[in-house]
Amino acid sequence: MGRQASGGQTVRRVLRILAALTMAFGVAGCTSISYYAQSLEGHIRIMAARKNIGRLIRDPSTPTALRSKLTSASAIRQFATDELALPDNSSYRSYVDIHRDAVTWAVFAAPQFSLAPKTWCFPVFGCVPYRGYFSRKSATDSAVALQRQGLDVYVTGITAYSTLGWSSDPLLSTMLRQDDTYLASLVFHELAHQRLYVEGDSAFNEAFAVAVETTGTRKWLRAAGDRAGLRRYEVARKRNADFLKLVAKTRDELAQVYGSPRTPRQMAAAKAAAIDTLRLRYRHMRDRRWAGYRGYDRWFDTPINNAKLAATSVYGEQVPAFLRLFDLCSGDYPRFYASVRRIADKPSRAEALKAVNSCE
Repeated sequence: MGRQASGGQTVRRVLRILAALTMAFGVAGCTSISYYAQSLEGHIRIMAARKNIGRLIRDPSTPTALRSKLTSASAIRQFATDELALPDNSSYRSYVDIHRDAVTWAVFAAPQFSLAPKTWCFPVFGCVPYRGYFSRKSATDSAVALQRQGLDVYVTGITAYSTLGWSSDPLLSTMLRQDDTYLASLVFHELAHQRLYVEGDSAFNEAFAVAVETTGTRKWLRAAGDRAGLRRYEVARKRNADFLKLVAKTRDELAQVYGSPRTPRQMAAAKAAAIDTLRLRYRHMRDRRWAGYRGYDRWFDTPINNAKLAATSVYGEQVPAFLRLFDLCSGDYPRFYASVRRIADKPSRAEALKAVNSCE
């Protein structure tokens, strides 16, 4: 495990980055500078609060429940390197209690009559369909400003994030709030972003990370001999696939509406009707196919608009193609990563991924 920078070293490093960003983006005005400043300030506060997981496990004053979670997290982190060929670095070997429900809040936006999300461009990460804030109030203020521009807006809390290996990302208290299966899926997902990231292609990056998360979690549960846990996980994955399929159907219907020669008033009415139909379809699926499982109720009970539908599509559409490629690579992670890297280098990578018929 690499040595962590001291608080002073971290501060100086971040200030150098902030100075460079200020010079690079100063022409864009105060809004850009303040946005980067809040991002860096939020990240540095988390980095400065890191505690070594090994030492916390050994410390007799660590609460028993937390020690148990950290012990599981340590084993999951080692599994990620040993069995999934994910980066062997200092990420997720330290811990921070952030004392809030989300580490960041993501703001998505889309036009009133389009499912194409608004994008923002950043150094290293490229263009992405959201802006992240370490403050809920800042995210809400941003959302209000975007709404004033006539855009549909969606704000959601984020449990974990990745700096793509630029810093030693810590395990966060938000990541420990569910069971170990959920924790494993988060660690595998975020480390996958460090393994491979294509600048400016969120759909490709997220689907790849979900594929690593899914196959990795299955492998971890099998290795643990947790058959009941694996069954629960597969049921949850099937529900998620049903959910994404349901949302995709509505997106297709809305795309036809937005591409038609309707007036804005007619489009607004058709949009509202399509969203009402989506809720009806969900309740039918929940009560019959899912035997009353209500885990997605909150998503459907809160406002649904183009931004929310677009945000959902980022994480799901290309996952089946990545899972098919993983099978073509016989479940061999290094071969899979190499194959994905070759596809990522293609200009039309989404089409290449769909068309691939071998691992090589």
